[in-house]
Amino acid sequence: MVSRKDFDSPNEPTWCKGCGNYGILNAIKMALAEQGLAPHQVLMVTGIGCGSKIPQYMKVNGFHTIHGRALPVATGARLANHGMKIMCVHGDGDGYGMGLGHMMHAIRRNIGLVDIIQNNRVYGLTKGQYSPTSDVGMRTPTSPEGAIDRAVPPLGLAIAAGATFVARGYPGELPHLAWLIGQALQHDGYALVDVLQPCVTFNRASAYDFYNPRVYRLQETAHDVTNKTAAWEKAYEWGERIPIGIFYRVEGVPTYESQVPTLKAGPLVRQPLQKLRPEQVHALCTELI
Repeated sequence: MVSRKDFDSPNEPTWCKGCGNYGILNAIKMALAEQGLAPHQVLMVTGIGCGSKIPQYMKVNGFHTIHGRALPVATGARLANHGMKIMCVHGDGDGYGMGLGHMMHAIRRNIGLVDIIQNNRVYGLTKGQYSPTSDVGMRTPTSPEGAIDRAVPPLGLAIAAGATFVARGYPGELPHLAWLIGQALQHDGYALVDVLQPCVTFNRASAYDFYNPRVYRLQETAHDVTNKTAAWEKAYEWGERIPIGIFYRVEGVPTYESQVPTLKAGPLVRQPLQKLRPEQVHALCTELI
């Protein structure tokens, strides 16, 4: 029986007090335990950012990549061993900035992984510059007169690109966020979980006092998660009411890995190595070393 404590690490987080990443960390632990997944069955790939330190704060296989490159590494890991659960955990600057192109390709491939974006709408690690999801007019060290870039609409982009699972969570609703991540882990294909992560230091205008009175659960309404048009409309609802939950979900779309003939024999890491002749080994060494 797997419990949340099985994922505990002796390393203490160094995030600011009140950071939304504490809730995301606990929600991930809860979801993995509820799905019966043990630490050795999960690989967590992260990018650059405050939240990308999560694998250091829990007992799990971790791979720390460079900025914006979490999804390509996670894709490679999934193809090498599709017997493992692969998770990406990175911020909006990492995932929706430099990594946005990789997100589009992960979606069109429908690669089987869970992509958790900690969306605090600011660059927190580098002291508060505006990010791809910051509001127009946001004043920061790099936009003292107010940002003029329009915000990236991640959920709308994902739905338009053909994502088969699109959701949004909020760490102020911890059990609900854990449930969302659990649903994403059950999904067969690419699953985006955008998390409204309060940054209490560099984006106080979009912290708990902003979200608490506004968020509401889609699953407590008549929303149909199989209706793409309805999902699209809800993806752009923002202001006095902000929906959280599963926006869109469709099952039965073939994953990339299910269509690769070599993988039908099982994960590559469990397949026997083909015996190579000495001259073949020499040729490979000459080419690659």
